[in-house]
Amino acid sequence: MRVVFMGTPDFSVPVLTEIIGQGHEVVACYTRAPKPAGRRGLELTRSPVHETADRFGIPVLTPKSLRSEAETQAFAAFDADVAVVVAYGLILPAPILETPVEGCLNLHASLLPRWRGAAPIQRSIMAGDHETGVMVMRMDEGLDTGPVAMAERVAIGENTTAGELHDALMGVGADLMVRALAALSRGSLQFHPQADDGAVYANKIEKAECRIDWAKPTQAVHNHIRGLSPFPGAFFEADFGKGPERVKVLRSILATGKGEAGTVVGDDLTIACGDGAVRLIEVQRAGKSPMSAKDFLRGAALPSGTRLT
Repeated sequence: MRVVFMGTPDFSVPVLTEIIGQGHEVVACYTRAPKPAGRRGLELTRSPVHETADRFGIPVLTPKSLRSEAETQAFAAFDADVAVVVAYGLILPAPILETPVEGCLNLHASLLPRWRGAAPIQRSIMAGDHETGVMVMRMDEGLDTGPVAMAERVAIGENTTAGELHDALMGVGADLMVRALAALSRGSLQFHPQADDGAVYANKIEKAECRIDWAKPTQAVHNHIRGLSPFPGAFFEADFGKGPERVKVLRSILATGKGEAGTVVGDDLTIACGDGAVRLIEVQRAGKSPMSAKDFLRGAALPSGTRLT
């Protein structure tokens, strides 16, 4: 099939490479424009999809918007059978959605209608879900409201981080999308409307959410930490002798211990929460690489009784 691919981050890349590997003709890739990088922002960094498309010699387009008539005409000129959209980052207006003969297929990282929106992977873990998945749907003008064709479920372990779940869904999603395209090419891909009951929105993660609230129940604190790991990272602040310093927590486990919420209650970085405690396993100080709690404590004194904020 003639495919226009639309995606931007690492999550999108396996889908693109699998589509190419299955012999489909990817006639163009749409992705977000290169962003300034480096300390002075003098270098431009291309998206992972941009880099991949260049390696395969696929034309790359980076429009700031798709709402103009000129962009609609440029898109139509590729004469694609279908568009495949995976974490692209731009809204597709109706003229774009209606251009391919077979419509625009989106790979979404949740079991719709649960977790429609921008951050389904993080939100599923932060909410304590035990299962999520990926779904192929035909896009409409709503926010992840289109009819669904195929799905794969993925279990979420009690200590699974957002980064680990991201990688698991990335591989499962690539396989699901190429199976969907194979069915579409045979005329056997069937779509079913989403139910509105049970719809939950995965709002974008805001910076203000990242500070750990130790007063919350232990499970909620643990879910918050792993749901934001590795990025943007849940954090606390403590004074190591030079004023408050921010420390990201990348991994934790449930632990035993009691005390005032936010207080260190052991020599192994166990922190009291609202109804118990969590033990911090992996952390990251500002400007440093991730490290184990043991290595962290070699250079940062946090004796029992220290209060974290």
